[in-house]
Amino acid sequence: MKIVEVGVLYIRFLEIILTARRVAEGSAIGDAADGRIAGVESLDACQRLGDPEVFRRVIPEDIAPASPVAGRRT
Repeated sequence: MKIVEVGVLYIRFLEIILTARRVAEGSAIGDAADGRIAGVESLDACQRLGDPEVFRRVIPEDIAPASPVAGRRT
């Protein structure tokens, strides 16, 4: 997850995004070729969430490590 000074929240699930679709004003979902969601982006995230401190309280839950990709070095 990245947050930059302009208040963009971007969560990347996969390295490659082929298409992006706007789902709401200032929000988009990036899709991989196989249809999986590759990333989620929200512009002006600090304003949308109301309190920039909320980013300090983000706690990932139930996240399992991905299976190794064939041919990729870890």
